[in-house]
Amino acid sequence: MRFAVDTGGTFTDLVFEDDSGNIHMFKAPTTPRDPVEGILDTLRIAAESMSITAEELLAQGELFIHGTTHAVNAVVTGNTAKTALLTTKGHGDMLVLREGGRLEPFNFNVPFPKPYIPRALTFEVPERIGSDGNVLEPVDDAAVVEIIQSLKNLNVEAVAVCLLWSTINPTHENRVGELLEEHLPNVPYTLSNVLNPILREYRRASSACIDASIKPLMSQYLGGLSSRLKDAGFKGRLLMLTSKGGVMDFEDLAGAPIHAIGSGPSMAPIAGRHYAQRDAKAGTAIVTDTGGTTYDVSLVRRGVIPMTPETWLGQRYRGHIVGFPSVDVKSIGAGGGSIAWVDEGGLLHVGPISAGAVPGPACYGKDGTRPTVTDASLVLGYIDPAFFLGGTMKLDVEYAAKAIDKEVARPLGLDLLEAASAILRLATENMVSAIEEITIHQGIDPRSAVVVGGGGAAGLNVVAIARRLGCTTIIIPEVVPALSAAGALISDLHADYRSLFYTSTHSFDFDGVNAALDSLEAKCQTFLKGPGADATEKSIEFFAEARYRAQIWEIDLPLQTTRFKTPEDVAQVRLDFDRLHEEIFAYCDKGSEVQFVGWRATARCKLSEGELGKLAKDKIYEAKILPSRKAYFSGAGMVDTRIALFDTMAPDDPLEGPAIIESPLTTVVIDPGAKVVRKESGSLVIVP
Repeated sequence: MRFAVDTGGTFTDLVFEDDSGNIHMFKAPTTPRDPVEGILDTLRIAAESMSITAEELLAQGELFIHGTTHAVNAVVTGNTAKTALLTTKGHGDMLVLREGGRLEPFNFNVPFPKPYIPRALTFEVPERIGSDGNVLEPVDDAAVVEIIQSLKNLNVEAVAVCLLWSTINPTHENRVGELLEEHLPNVPYTLSNVLNPILREYRRASSACIDASIKPLMSQYLGGLSSRLKDAGFKGRLLMLTSKGGVMDFEDLAGAPIHAIGSGPSMAPIAGRHYAQRDAKAGTAIVTDTGGTTYDVSLVRRGVIPMTPETWLGQRYRGHIVGFPSVDVKSIGAGGGSIAWVDEGGLLHVGPISAGAVPGPACYGKDGTRPTVTDASLVLGYIDPAFFLGGTMKLDVEYAAKAIDKEVARPLGLDLLEAASAILRLATENMVSAIEEITIHQGIDPRSAVVVGGGGAAGLNVVAIARRLGCTTIIIPEVVPALSAAGALISDLHADYRSLFYTSTHSFDFDGVNAALDSLEAKCQTFLKGPGADATEKSIEFFAEARYRAQIWEIDLPLQTTRFKTPEDVAQVRLDFDRLHEEIFAYCDKGSEVQFVGWRATARCKLSEGELGKLAKDKIYEAKILPSRKAYFSGAGMVDTRIALFDTMAPDDPLEGPAIIESPLTTVVIDPGAKVVRKESGSLVIVP
């Protein structure tokens, strides 16, 4: 039995696969003060559905895969450890100077961003290594010990170390690490050459600082999660989701917690690709994940999930860069819990503020007084107040109506239904804009893609979104309320290794490159024989970080060969680079020299066969629903709308809108004029 849990801002999702291959899915409100309690709540609900105890359920578990926003929330809210940065003498302003780039070049009212580590907690180490790896000035041990004494006096809780050219020669940085262990025991530290051996100092320093600052918090969280799961009866392997669309052992993640940032959203495209290929034979898909707090959208292009090196915490250039490539996901503050409000100028807004899990939307009856997308959907008749979460949580239509009337309808001079419809329409426009950023703005026609809806609130306006984009097919998987958690069940155990070694096509260093690839492969093999020993399938992928001469940035180029033996091998990788460059930037320069800055290897281990079973019907969510009810649609008004249950729809029996398809954990609205059919796989396929 395998468990996957995704802790979001509003709900905690649990998906698990039993020994027969059936999928079970549950939700419980997230508990912000103690996220682990929300995880245990979902397990209790799941156990109750099977008429066993949570201990008996967990005892059957082989794997427990977890994704959490705990790390990114700590960074965004500033609740990280007091962290110091140690860098090379003369380069203490590394985090202050940053990199060039402005969102608004002529807006001089925007203050210069503050460094992630204050200048007062940045210390300069007397040492210097040249770009060729030669020692120009030995590290001054006595000076480092003196710095460490200052760290003690300041009660520093974590330390980041980023020295110049430590990626070429790490001896000085490693020596500083040894001195920290000796003179500052029990205080976690991060060495940049171990964590992220890349070329650019700012990005390397930023990643080291972020990683070090969340080590105490994440070590405590992961240790607590592991021990509480064991106390609750779990005896299997605990894995954590990463931002690269894979999983790591929780001990490894505790040693490099920066990989947890953005981990939850990275799973939705994994599941979305699976369903797009299975239900529509489509290689290009727009994958959406509509939660209670955010709307995450990603793209699958020809079966490949794009990665981005530009992962920022906060706004680009104004926030802090993570420094690692991650799954390219666009997130905006729009979800079921997004609050609708009218500004002083009389304009309606939806989000980015969210009601969260506490107090939640007004209809939850938990002292929430501001209207949300969920309240609007309830008033419009899309959500059955008696069937929310399968009837385990009752919603109050009157509270929702009062909130919309007070905050939106009266200020705008609209009646209640018009106001509720306006809230949902504006949320739709915000979501469409997010999708256009990753499609039209990148030269991709969204009409050529299928839309895969994910998240508990996905079905409320997915038809409207597809119509606005011109998409012809929508896929709503059975596991739509917990798409990210379902993606975790089919994700791979992985490890990435990098090596800096410069060469070019004009003077290719065969021995140097092959030595770098040998070293990378040895590290991958160690991983495959260690954490990946029990995998069902293993693989190693090699990449070159390449660019044309005089270009600033590199692109990751997949290698068809594992070693370079002849000039023909170099010519082939050159040809591959030209093709990839043209695909990304619409041009290539065949006469230019190609420079290879670094090399990368990824070890992947499949922990499952890669298929998701069908959703089981769990008795805890049994409830009666009426065959139809009144629902409001723009242009049609209040109309009789057919109600169907997700798991009782006959396969391949088409249904025309207006209709509403309900499951215990989600609602899918089929607008007038749209058609839907349920496939044998269990997914809904909608023609909008």
